[in-house]
Amino acid sequence: MTTEASFEDSRNLGAPDAIAESPWVVMKFGGTSVSTAQNWATIANLVRSRVRQNLKPVIVHSALRGVSNRLVTLLDEAIAGDPAAGIAAIREQHFDLARDLKLDGEALLGEPLHELEQLVAGVRLVREVSVRVRVRVLALGELMSTRLGAAYLERCGLDVEWRDARDLLTSVSRNATQTSRDYLSAVCGHEPDPALGPELATSGKVVLTQGFIARNKNGETVILGRGGSDTSAAYFAAKLQARRLEIWTDVPGLFSADPRLVPSARLLVALRYDEAQELASAGSTVLHPRCISPLRPHGIPLFIRSTLSPEIHGTVISSITDEVEPQVKGICVRRNISLVSMDSVGMWHEVGFLARAFAVFSEHGLSVDFVSTSETNVTVSIDTSDGVVAGETLEALVADLSAMCRAHIIDQCVAVSLVGRKIRTILPRLAPALEVFEEEKIHMLSQSANDLNLSFVVGEDQGEKLVTKLHATAIRQTGGSPAFGASWEELYRSEPVPAQRSKAWWVGRRSDLLALAEQQQNAYVYNSETVREAARSLVELGNVDRVLYAVKANFNPDLLRALDEEGVDFECVSPGEVEWLESVLPGLDLKRILFTPNFAPRSEYEWALKKGLVVTLDNLHPLQKWPELFAGSELFVRMDPGQGRGHHEHVKTAGVHSKFGVPVFEVDELRELVQAAGAEVVGIHAHSGSGVSDPENWRNVAFELVKVAAQFPKVTTIDLGGGLGVPEKPGDKPFDLARMNEMLGEIKEAYPQYKLWIEPGRYLVARAGIILTRVTQVKGKGDMRYIGVGTGMNSLIRPALYGAYHEIVNLSKLEQTPSETVTVVGPICETGDRLGTDRLLPPSEEGDVILIANTGAYGYVMSSFYNRREVAPEVVI
Repeated sequence: MTTEASFEDSRNLGAPDAIAESPWVVMKFGGTSVSTAQNWATIANLVRSRVRQNLKPVIVHSALRGVSNRLVTLLDEAIAGDPAAGIAAIREQHFDLARDLKLDGEALLGEPLHELEQLVAGVRLVREVSVRVRVRVLALGELMSTRLGAAYLERCGLDVEWRDARDLLTSVSRNATQTSRDYLSAVCGHEPDPALGPELATSGKVVLTQGFIARNKNGETVILGRGGSDTSAAYFAAKLQARRLEIWTDVPGLFSADPRLVPSARLLVALRYDEAQELASAGSTVLHPRCISPLRPHGIPLFIRSTLSPEIHGTVISSITDEVEPQVKGICVRRNISLVSMDSVGMWHEVGFLARAFAVFSEHGLSVDFVSTSETNVTVSIDTSDGVVAGETLEALVADLSAMCRAHIIDQCVAVSLVGRKIRTILPRLAPALEVFEEEKIHMLSQSANDLNLSFVVGEDQGEKLVTKLHATAIRQTGGSPAFGASWEELYRSEPVPAQRSKAWWVGRRSDLLALAEQQQNAYVYNSETVREAARSLVELGNVDRVLYAVKANFNPDLLRALDEEGVDFECVSPGEVEWLESVLPGLDLKRILFTPNFAPRSEYEWALKKGLVVTLDNLHPLQKWPELFAGSELFVRMDPGQGRGHHEHVKTAGVHSKFGVPVFEVDELRELVQAAGAEVVGIHAHSGSGVSDPENWRNVAFELVKVAAQFPKVTTIDLGGGLGVPEKPGDKPFDLARMNEMLGEIKEAYPQYKLWIEPGRYLVARAGIILTRVTQVKGKGDMRYIGVGTGMNSLIRPALYGAYHEIVNLSKLEQTPSETVTVVGPICETGDRLGTDRLLPPSEEGDVILIANTGAYGYVMSSFYNRREVAPEVVI
């Protein structure tokens, strides 16, 4: 039976009596929550509990995880190629869940799947997608998933009535005519509807309906935009005057920062409506900001809970909290921000300049967020995260603005925001925290009119690092406001040895490692069997033709030999790496090496071609300036797929301004240059980053590469790059290899003429490596506690360079429950020499052995003798 945390009486949260006594409870479940049989068993128990309490639950839920994205990709495939594999994948995902739920998927979903096939066939015929067709296709995700949900709950003995949300929610037109926005990001009225409750109560059953979709006044399907299911649920709660809205997701509430970046982020147990909306608007992805406004006028409380951990109380959002003094509640980062800077001496005292300028933004369908003004400059921000703002739109905007001022775009920005009520009153207390901006270029500073938000717009490569540093200084680790609860680490490390840690190789070799630490003050230690296991897991994938290892990640000779013996090939970026491989693996067939230099001199290409290496070009310059080198050669070309992915901005190796790859818009010129040089392109390659956790990434990248490959008839290979994500933080899930193999199978089925290669990056070696060191000193400073260790950024620079996270444990006291929050620092004379900030460890003392995990990739190879300190030596066991 599901153990569930209780719900506070709505009266104690400021709700009026009519709300507190309402029998209606709206329960919204997100895509992750409705995608597994295990989660559905939890959902059934939660619904039963409401029924036993004589409440009337209305269930609103999303499409299955990833299906909305798949439907978008499916439409692109229908325009450019064969969508059969995409349709098959969507069908199989739903049928797999149906089988797990012991349901007849064909009987339940035959009709909507047939509609999907018909709509996609029409798109393929005309090679374009109208907004009405796009909306109808996207709506099918929710319509299919809710059919399964309703049938399963019925099978569990619950009386359930499936209702079409389009019969219950009607959108409100913004203009006299329906625009694309009215179809793709519709808004519905949310006034109380006295007739809706009796209508839904007629059957006496639990009502289950869809999020995300509604109908306009003409009876056409519309959708509520990304995150629209939260908003749908809020609309229903407001119309029904529900007792509460429960949003069930895969995390147990809102946190003071993204736990994926800051594991010490604290659960926000109670927030006011305005704070929650500000956090959601500033970048928190747990909650959609549009879902607050329907609830707030009626005092309907919103509870955020986790389907995976229903016993955790989560976050409650209402009109009152127990907070006394103002303080920062959250540090958020909002990505994909572009700034438009407008300069003109003439704007000073010019009446109507801003009105005319903003009219231009309106004409291009662009909404302005931050605004900063001076006598000669106005700079505004535009959020491009929804992908609706195309590059040509911004170019056209600048062209039109140029009639009244000098305008230019500053892109690749993020907004880092400190969120809390009455933030102006606590600025003096924030002074130490704001020192983190001392060495950063701030494009814009904005203090919100509602006194809830202080935001800094900076370059995207600084965002995640600044969030980590700000959180460490602005958010108390313990105590503080009653709004704060336990940290993410504390919630998911309630056991002395977490599940994800118990599987690590170094747990089983603890005695050997402690003995080794007696001989070595500091050491990199690699486990060769872990490397072999990772290699076998990829080589044995049925839909992968070749696995390539990036030698730059770790060039330890023992590990290279282990990878060679397991059938892994190699990717090198310099002559030095090739020569090192030849020395470690005498007789190595050079055809097993893919040579991928970046901004290298002409001499390196000459050298590689003479050796007979397979050479990759990643920009047009070599073909433009040295075409004679490539006559008669078979080449790979590295493309920029246009969207970088990865665990940090510095390892996202694709995107608008990446230094890696040929942009798609240069393909025509590439084809002409290849032909003029007398070369042939035989492989199309991309590498969108390291630490990519979503298997869907490879499907999306493949689709882009196949479109390029179609323009080069000799192409036989699609190199999808990588690299596969490695679990690092508490709560991280292992990369789903089986799912990736399914993705690749779909690609092979759709495009059987191509071999598929992958480059798994850190996946092969990261988990095999650790650093052993010892505690040198312990220091307490106010709320801060420091543990000094024997080596630092000279041995492992990734935390300082990227803000990278590495698990840190006290190996001497591994069996003890962590109870102290500390910052682990090295002996290097730099403030950035922090190996881990706000880490949960048992009480540590001088001489304890400290283990730093997942250091097998980009660790020793990036080390230095800074401060003339020795680098930790390498040991293979």
